[in-house]
Amino acid sequence: MQRRTIITALVAAASMAAAGAASAQAYPSKPIRLIVPFAPGGTTDIVARVISDKMGQTLGQTVVVENKAGGGGSIGATEIVRAAPDGHTLGMATVSTTAANPAINPKIAYNPLNDFTAITNVAATPNVIAVHPSFPAKDYKAFVAELKKNPGKHSYASSGTGGIGHLQMELFKNLSNTFVTHIPYRGAGPALNDTVAGQVPIIFDNLPSALPFIKDGRLIPIVVAAPNRVPQLPNVPTFKEIGLEPVNRMAYYGIQGPKGIPKEVVDKIYAAVKKTLEDPAVKKRIEDTGSLIVANTPEQFTAQVKAEFEVYKDVVAKQKLKLD
Repeated sequence: MQRRTIITALVAAASMAAAGAASAQAYPSKPIRLIVPFAPGGTTDIVARVISDKMGQTLGQTVVVENKAGGGGSIGATEIVRAAPDGHTLGMATVSTTAANPAINPKIAYNPLNDFTAITNVAATPNVIAVHPSFPAKDYKAFVAELKKNPGKHSYASSGTGGIGHLQMELFKNLSNTFVTHIPYRGAGPALNDTVAGQVPIIFDNLPSALPFIKDGRLIPIVVAAPNRVPQLPNVPTFKEIGLEPVNRMAYYGIQGPKGIPKEVVDKIYAAVKKTLEDPAVKKRIEDTGSLIVANTPEQFTAQVKAEFEVYKDVVAKQKLKLD
């Protein structure tokens, strides 16, 4: 009886392995959706569109980028979770959707650690506080002095409530003992548009989406979250330099899918993304935004998401942050 049980188990395991191999061989059998959980124009959207064409060429199917904005990224992330786990629906994983938003919103419709299949972190990106040229301060020292002098007078834009820009700015406010009103948007694109237009004087954004406006002089950079000063902004200090190291965290932009994608399919997607990021043209386009190519393994990205979620849970608890 025991021998029969063992044989049955071995046969079942072999059948599963064969099915997985067949699934990977057949994948992809139709176009792949790549969900961006924010509006067009933000860094998440930029990174997705930079890699989508080459990734599709490698996989042999079109990769269609779809923007599903709202809820600080939670609406798009929820759609990823609810998709069939066959690798034909993937999504962009950000600190906002996998760490900051779940940390501050206990009612979010997914668990960032259990409901996704992590595939790879595409790139790490600095974040920046920037102001409209009409703002009365143009450097960090004057910026803080202005906020302290006029508490509550100014407002800041972010990509959405519970996003990384929201939580990092709230952490900055607590540590710097300043007060600025939060104006959430449905993505970095709309937030940037209003800041550049002067509707909101301050923004906490990812560098790639803010950088073109900074280069054009339509935004003034104040301080960046990065390990070192970024080459594109050599005169702008990091949060570590100004004594606020807890705020000095970079964003990530990864690829994930719903829970349960077969390992063979995950490996195929990872190989395609890795090959895409080795392409000199793709690499240059991402690095020109101030981002760093990462391309870590599914296991490493899983661990990274878990670590970041724990960091923001701690931030929310210590700073007593709540949804607006």
